Amino acid sequence: MFSSGAISRTWKAAAIKAPLRTFAQSATASSARKVQMSNFEKDQHINYQRIEDNLAIVRKRLNQPLTLAEKIVYGHLDDAKNQDIERGKSYLKLRPDRVACQDATAQMALLQFMSAGLPNVAVPSTVHCDHLIEAQVGGAKDLSRAKDINKEVYDFLSSSCAKYGLGFWKPGSGIIHQIILENYAFPGGLMIGTDSHTPNAGGLGMVAIGVGGADAVDVMADIPWELKCPKVIGVKLTGKLSGWTSAKDVILKVAGILTVKGGTGAIVEYFGSGVDSLSCTGMATICNMGAEIGATTSLFPYNSRMSDYLKATTRPYIADWADSFQHNLKADAGAHYDQVIEIDLNTLEPHINGPFTPDLATPLSKFKEAVKANDWPAKLEVGLIGSCTNSSYEDMSRSASIAREALDHGLKAKSIFTITPGSEQIRATIERDGQMETLNAAGGVVLANACGPCIGQWDRQDVPKGTKNSIITSYNRNFTGRNDANPQTHAFVASPELVTAMTFAGDLTFDPTKDTLIGADGKPFRFSAPNGNELPPRGYDPGEETYQAPPKEKGGVNVQVSPTSNRLQLLEPFKKWDGKDMEDLPVLIKVKGKCTTDHISMAGPWLKFRGHLDNISNNMLIGALNSENNAVNSIKNMYTGKYDTVPGVARDYKAHNQPWIVIGDENYGEGSSREHAALEVRHLGGAAVITKSFARIHETNCKKQGLLPLTFANPADYEKVGPFDKVSIQGLTSFQEGVPLNLHVKKEDGSSVDIKLNHTFNADQIKWFQYGSALNQMAAKANARA
Repeated sequence: MFSSGAISRTWKAAAIKAPLRTFAQSATASSARKVQMSNFEKDQHINYQRIEDNLAIVRKRLNQPLTLAEKIVYGHLDDAKNQDIERGKSYLKLRPDRVACQDATAQMALLQFMSAGLPNVAVPSTVHCDHLIEAQVGGAKDLSRAKDINKEVYDFLSSSCAKYGLGFWKPGSGIIHQIILENYAFPGGLMIGTDSHTPNAGGLGMVAIGVGGADAVDVMADIPWELKCPKVIGVKLTGKLSGWTSAKDVILKVAGILTVKGGTGAIVEYFGSGVDSLSCTGMATICNMGAEIGATTSLFPYNSRMSDYLKATTRPYIADWADSFQHNLKADAGAHYDQVIEIDLNTLEPHINGPFTPDLATPLSKFKEAVKANDWPAKLEVGLIGSCTNSSYEDMSRSASIAREALDHGLKAKSIFTITPGSEQIRATIERDGQMETLNAAGGVVLANACGPCIGQWDRQDVPKGTKNSIITSYNRNFTGRNDANPQTHAFVASPELVTAMTFAGDLTFDPTKDTLIGADGKPFRFSAPNGNELPPRGYDPGEETYQAPPKEKGGVNVQVSPTSNRLQLLEPFKKWDGKDMEDLPVLIKVKGKCTTDHISMAGPWLKFRGHLDNISNNMLIGALNSENNAVNSIKNMYTGKYDTVPGVARDYKAHNQPWIVIGDENYGEGSSREHAALEVRHLGGAAVITKSFARIHETNCKKQGLLPLTFANPADYEKVGPFDKVSIQGLTSFQEGVPLNLHVKKEDGSSVDIKLNHTFNADQIKWFQYGSALNQMAAKANARA
C-alpha cells in the first residue's frame, strides 16, 4: 500500500504539484548498451535498465505519478515486486550503485569489512584522504606534515584498498565530495557515503546518502541496504539569481525555514523554472548543506547545466546516456510532495546563518541590526572560503572578482583570509587561470586540498582559547567549537563572495550591497556584484596524479595492523544480548540541550584515533552538557561518589560489569555521520540511548552496533528521569516491531515511575540487537554458510 502522505505543511500554497510533464516512454534505456560509470572504472557500467524495469513494476503497483526522488530510490529496489512501499513507514531494501568513504570513517569501515572475511568489495567503492590534514601554515607544508604524521593510517588505507578492490585517492587529491562530483556522480544513480555531506552529489541528479561505516560494509558485502522509505519535500524555485545572491543563499534560506531537524526522514527535491538558473556546482552546494536540515538527501532534476558539467569533466558519454533517459530523471506530472516550499530567486537576498547553529538565518539587510542586538562580536577575525560546500571554479572566480576590485583600490584583507580548494583539479585550474594569484595578493592563504578548518582541523593561533570572537565561513556547519575547539567562537556561514567582501572590511556589520570602503587614494568605493565563469573556458587542469587504482593481481598485497599501534586496532565482537530485560541500569549522563555527533565524539585532534576504538573512546560525550551540574565532561561516579570525566566513569562502570544508559534531548546525534559516536558508547558499556528524538544517521548507527536507541513516547517524560536514577528496560524478551517498551524508573527517594518508550526497530534490526551488532549477525551467517 502506498501513501503519498498528507500535505503536512505548505509554504505559500495548499498543495503544489510538479510541472506538467507526461510519463514519457520514449527512448527507454537499452539493456544492450553499456556506458562506463567513470573514467576510472571502465568495467563498471551505469544500469539505467534496472531503473526502467523496476519502475515499470512500481508504476503498475502504485498507479500514480512519481517524484524524481521516488523514481531513483524505487528504481534501485532489491525486489520491486514484493517490497512494501509507504512513505515514512516501510523499510526499503535497496541496491546502491557505489560506496564512498573518507579517510577518517574509512578506517573503521574497512576494519569492519575485514572482519566479514570477504575477498573483494561487491560494488565500486573509493576511499578519499581529506580529513587528517591539519591547517597550520599553508597547503604544501601542511600536506607534507600530514603525510608524515599519518603514514601508518595512509599505508593501512592504501593497502586495504588494494587488497579488497577499492579505488584510493591519496592525501592532497581533494575533498571526497568534490572528487565524487568531478569523477563519479551521475544522474539517476544511488550512492551511499560515510560522510554526512555525501548528498553533495545531488547536484548531478544522484540520490547520495550519508551513512555510518556499518551500512557501507553491508553494501560492500553485497547485502541489500536498508532505508526507511523517505517522505519527499518539494522546493519550488522560480525566478533567477542575480547580483550578490548565490546558490548558497537558497539553502541558507531553506535551513531557516525547515530548521536542523525539519528535513528528517525526507528527501528534499528541487523543481521549478528557477532550477535552470543554477550552475551544476551551485546545485551541489545546495544539496551538500541539506545535511544541516536533517534531510536524508537532496537532489535536482537533470538539465543542461548538469550536461555541461559532465562534458567539462570529461564524461560526455554519461551526458549522452542521461539525455536519452531524461524521462526518468525528472518528476512526473502531478507528482505529490509531503510538504512544499516556494522560493522566488528574483527576491531572495543574501543570507548569513549562525552563530552556533546553521539554521539561524538572517537576511543580509537585517544582519547589522542582529549583530548589535545580540551582542555578537562585530570585529571579524577570520574569513574562510572553500570546503566541500563552496570550492568550485565558479565560487573561486566570483570570490576572486571581489578580491581583484579591492586590490585595484589598494586594499588587502583586514581579517585573516584562508582559501581551501576542493580538489587538486580546482587548485591547479585556479592557479593556471589566475584566481589563486589574485587571492594570494589580497592577503589570502591557500590551504591544502582538504577539509581543514571546516571539520576542526585547524591549528588556530590568532586568538587564545576561550576568547569571544567572530569568524565567517563558506562552510556548511557551525556548531559550538566546530571549527577551532573554542566554544566562544561565533561562527557564521555565508556565500564565499560575501565572506571575501567582509574580510576586506574586517567587520561583520559591513554590507557590501550598500556600504563603502575607503581605498588607498582616500576615496570611498562600493564593491560591484561578484562575477565569474561557471566552468573554466580553457577546461580543467587535472593537476598532479593522486589516484591509486586497485591492482589486477592482489597476491602480494598484505594489510597489517600492529598490536602496539595507537592509531589502528582490530575489532573484537560485541557481546550478544543475554536474552533478558535490562535491570537497574544507572544513568551515565543526562544530556541537556543540543548534542551533535561533535559533542558525542569530537573531531579535530581526535581524528587521529578514528581507527583505534579504545583510544578514541576517551572522547566519548566530553562535549555534552550534564543536566545535573551544567558542566561538560564532569559526572558523578555512583561507586566513588566523586566527579570524573564521562569516559572515566564509563570505564569504571564497565570494569564493574555494569551496563549504563544515556538520556538525551531533541534531535540527538545531529551533524556528522560518524559511527564512532555509537561505537564508543557501545564499547564503554552503554546499553541504550533514550531521547526526545534522534537524527536519522545516528539512530541507525546505534542500531547497527547493538545499542537500543529509544524515544520517550511523551517528550515531556524526559523530565521524569533524574541523573542518579536507576532504570530498567522492560519488554525486551518479547521485543517486536511497532510495540513500545517500558522504562521502569527507580527514583533516589525510593519512589518509582513507568515511562512508555517508542522505537523504530523492524524485525531485521531487532536481530542486530539480539546478535550484539549487525556485524555479528553478518559473521554468523557467513560461518553458517561455511
